[in-house]
Amino acid sequence: MTEPLVTIIMRSFNEGWALRDTLPAVQSQNYKNWELIVIDSGSTDGSVDLIQKAQPSHFIQIKSQDYNPSRVMNHGMQLARSEFGIFLNADATPQSDNWLRPLVEGLQDPKTAAVFGKQIPRPNCEAVFACDYERCFGPNRESVKWDHYFSMVSSGLRKDIWAKRGFLEKMQYSEDDEYTRWCVAQGYRVVYCPETVVMHSHNYTPQQAYKRSFGEAKALAAVWTGAPSEFSWFRTVMLGWLGDLRRDFRFCAGRNRLGEFPHAARIRWQQRLAKLAGFRAGWAFYRQ
Repeated sequence: MTEPLVTIIMRSFNEGWALRDTLPAVQSQNYKNWELIVIDSGSTDGSVDLIQKAQPSHFIQIKSQDYNPSRVMNHGMQLARSEFGIFLNADATPQSDNWLRPLVEGLQDPKTAAVFGKQIPRPNCEAVFACDYERCFGPNRESVKWDHYFSMVSSGLRKDIWAKRGFLEKMQYSEDDEYTRWCVAQGYRVVYCPETVVMHSHNYTPQQAYKRSFGEAKALAAVWTGAPSEFSWFRTVMLGWLGDLRRDFRFCAGRNRLGEFPHAARIRWQQRLAKLAGFRAGWAFYRQ
C-alpha cells in the first residue's frame, strides 16, 4: 500500500547552525512520502540558502516583526496538501531515520487530534534547563501526571480536526497548549510518541527566562479553570521557588553538576516572579 502523503511544516529564524543537521536528517527518513513547507522569519545567517537547497514545496519569508506563532502555523496547515501536518522546529534535529513514521502512525486514529515526540537536550544544555527536559520527557517523566502537557517542537496534527478551529491568533505564547486543551475538551486524544526523538534545547539568560515565563503564564490565564487567588506571591513565588530549588538540587547532585546550582536558583527566581506577573496580566487581558 502507498504511504499517505504528509506535510512537514518547519519554522525557522537564524538557525542555520542547526539546519545543517536538521534538513539532512529529515531527508534521510525511512518514511518517504512527504512535502516540506518552511516559513522563515527573516533569517540573515545563511539559513535561506540551506532551505532553498532542500527544495521545499513552499518557502514563505516574513519579516521578523510580523511573526505570530499561531498565524504562522495556521498558514502552514492551510498550505498543506495532506491530511496530516507534522511540525518540526528548525533547531530540533531528528535523531534517527525513524523520526517521522511514529508521528504519522499516531495520527491514523480519527479520534487523535495531536501527537508529540520526545526531546533530548543538546550536550551544552545548562543543568537548570536539562532538568526541565527530564521532567517532561525522561523515562519517569512527571508530565504524565500534569493536568495537560504538549509541545509543538516535534509534533503532528490531523487537518480535519484543526479545520474546525485552528490556533487562536490572539495568543503569542502557549498557543499549542491552548489548542490541544481545546481538542481534549472536544473529546479528542493527544498522544505522546516516545519512540520519535529530536535533540532540542535552549540556554536562556535570566532576562530571557523571565520573558518566556511571563508569556506562558499570561497565556495560562486564558485557560485557567481555578480561581485567580490561587496565584499569590507566597504560593507562586516563594513556595514555588523553594520547590524548584529542591528539585534542581537533586538533579544537579545526581549528575555531579552542583556547581551549576546557584545559576539554577537565579533562573528559577526570575521564572517565579514572571509567572505571577504574567498570570495577573493575562487575567486582566483575557478575563476582564
